[in-house]
Amino acid sequence: MNSIITKLILLSLFFLLSCTDKNEKWKEEKSGIEDVALNPEKDAQIQQSNLEHKKKFSSQRSLCDTLSLIEFILNNYPKGTYLIESDKTVTYNIPKPAVICYDKNYILCVIAKSKEGERLIEVKNIVGYDQSFIDLDSTELGTAFFFLTLFECNNNSFQRIWESPVPSHGGFNNMKLEKWENKNIEYVKINFHYAQGSGHIDYNYFLVDGITNPPHLMMTYEGINFKRSIANLNDDLYPDYYEYLYYDLGNKVYPKDSIAFVWNSVNNVYVNTRNNKQTRLY
Repeated sequence: MNSIITKLILLSLFFLLSCTDKNEKWKEEKSGIEDVALNPEKDAQIQQSNLEHKKKFSSQRSLCDTLSLIEFILNNYPKGTYLIESDKTVTYNIPKPAVICYDKNYILCVIAKSKEGERLIEVKNIVGYDQSFIDLDSTELGTAFFFLTLFECNNNSFQRIWESPVPSHGGFNNMKLEKWENKNIEYVKINFHYAQGSGHIDYNYFLVDGITNPPHLMMTYEGINFKRSIANLNDDLYPDYYEYLYYDLGNKVYPKDSIAFVWNSVNNVYVNTRNNKQTRLY
């Protein structure tokens, strides 16, 4: 009897959801509203229109400024590629573009590209605390691929020097230029919210070989029951890290141990100092 009732409930839910989807589609057709994320050409027109509006009301312009960079991306990257803005710190803040000017002629920035063959991403779905749940979202919001990119500015023209993938799909917060004091090496810290663990993840790009060469990536993070921190264990130019282990009893969390991982330049992996069979790419 219970199984019959369960089947009837599931069948009712199926028809209800089906009718809801059809009603939404009917409303969209009736209102003339188009899902722009499914129309790359229309999206590109909107992005261009928004850019022209910003240009019109921009009182101060300079060579290779942010508006010029946005225009370069629109004209030279596949449709559905966007310059990302940092998460708003408060509700009414104006978000800042994820751009760092480095030594006048170089620009570091974070770009997000839409996965080919899927609907275009929407920036509102990949920036912010709630958007760090996107990997668990069952709806078709498109898949974002983030890249830290270095451009060189020459006479208001951009040349891409390198781009390095950021291994995350949503929850972007901000980017900062930091310095690893142990070796006096600069690195770009790209911070992502991680709501699933009530914490954050940092993708740290160390400029070991200078600004014009691809950086070295090392990930750190911290949350309720997980943590990884930068360390200098073998005194080379590459950062190492400690992985912390915790006892999580549900109502109480306390430290258990820490394990050191050291960068192996031969195999280009981080190696567990207690078990060399366990390695990490970053």
